[in-house]
Amino acid sequence: MKYIFLLFTLPFFFQTNEGIEWITPVEHDFGDIFHKEPAEFHFEFKNTSGDSILIDNVRTTCGCTTPDWTWDPIPPDSTSQIKVVFDAKKKGYFKKKIKVYFSNQKKGTTLKIKGYVETLD
Repeated sequence: MKYIFLLFTLPFFFQTNEGIEWITPVEHDFGDIFHKEPAEFHFEFKNTSGDSILIDNVRTTCGCTTPDWTWDPIPPDSTSQIKVVFDAKKKGYFKKKIKVYFSNQKKGTTLKIKGYVETLD
């Protein structure tokens, strides 16, 4: 009986974002950025599946990080990007996560940004 349970649960343990190939690294270090001067990075990926995909949702860990992405279907073998803007309103070190959910995938991909906000003095 336990083998039948294992047979049906294994696919859930090994869910991956198959069909998505990240062109840029999934972690970006802005390094030192200036206070109140927003920093922007574009995470790029390629649809390597045989079908068009959609970005269903992109969630951030706080309001200081704003994502922007296309709502249009991304055809097979095409590239697209997710723009992330960090507002740099608070001084000091930051590390933020962005969760991307693609169509037909139960588990999202985690993108990360980090850096240090310093004053212009």
